Amino acid sequence: MSIAHAYAATSAASGLGRTTVERREPEHDDVEIAIEYCGLCHSDVHAARSEWGTARYPLVPGHEIVGRVTRVGESVTSFAVGARVGVGCMVDSCRECESCMDGLEQYCVNGMTATYGTPDRRRDGEVTQGGYSTSIVVNEGYVLRIPESMDPAAAAPLLCAGITTFSPLNHFGVEKGDAVGVVGLGGLGHLAVKIAKAMGAEVTVFTTSSGKVDAARELGADHVVLSRDANAMAAVANTLDVVIDTVAAPHELNPLIRALRLDGALFQLGLPADPMPAVDPGLLVRKRRKYAGSLIGGIAETQEMLDFCAEHQVASDIELVSADQLNSAYDRMVAGDVKYRFVLDAGSLKEDL
Repeated sequence: MSIAHAYAATSAASGLGRTTVERREPEHDDVEIAIEYCGLCHSDVHAARSEWGTARYPLVPGHEIVGRVTRVGESVTSFAVGARVGVGCMVDSCRECESCMDGLEQYCVNGMTATYGTPDRRRDGEVTQGGYSTSIVVNEGYVLRIPESMDPAAAAPLLCAGITTFSPLNHFGVEKGDAVGVVGLGGLGHLAVKIAKAMGAEVTVFTTSSGKVDAARELGADHVVLSRDANAMAAVANTLDVVIDTVAAPHELNPLIRALRLDGALFQLGLPADPMPAVDPGLLVRKRRKYAGSLIGGIAETQEMLDFCAEHQVASDIELVSADQLNSAYDRMVAGDVKYRFVLDAGSLKEDL
């Protein structure tokens, strides 16, 4: 075992505090990683505060991990010591079901092993601990290559927010000339805009805030629609091929569905805690529209996303935080006071001792 310095929650109300976690010695197919950066995802807040069900404490969050390889097991062939690598939202799956065999490990029939807060089926149910730490050990099949051309801190959020938005756009086959709508301009939304533009799409951002119009255009949006303006919404009816909905609060979907063309698709990425208003099935039936969900991406697709973003110079807009700023960063995320993602400088975990 080795010891990693970390920050963990010990209860729903405890906030995050200093701790240490034990990391296993690398097995024959494992990669040991010295963590450089870890993105802060809003789902980390939900998990640490038991807002999506009671968490298993102590809990070290973090599933947007970038670092350098320090050791590899004797069977590892994909990574060498010194390589810059990443770990996203999962560190294992059953590796046997149809989804896993198809490279869709996130939809593992037997349940993927999340990077934190999940009993590890291969280690007697030991609960996984995440990337707010100085090191981690992960099976090589769930480790990603981070292109050296990328800013490692700005690349970290791609391992969750990036793949979450890339996957539905990729699945739908978005290409030059397509029209894509993006609902919400936060951590997910700003990357959806950048990725869709890099794919060649014409992008329309839907926002409730007039204060985000200029920001959307700065990110590359071709059009910005204030979604509370009924006339503006009516003007975009039947104009879009895909809508990526990143909003995690209850909101009306029917006006967004009306914006879709024949055979268009609305992908729901946000997970509101409260019930959503009803969808009018007639809007789907009359134009063969689709209302679908999407969950991160498989390992192969996540690597495809990273390579795509490196080629097209797509990265997250970030604000670096140190370990002693984690709790205030959580509060700022809840308040929407971040443009657009926080990233932890993992070097500060040692400095904070």
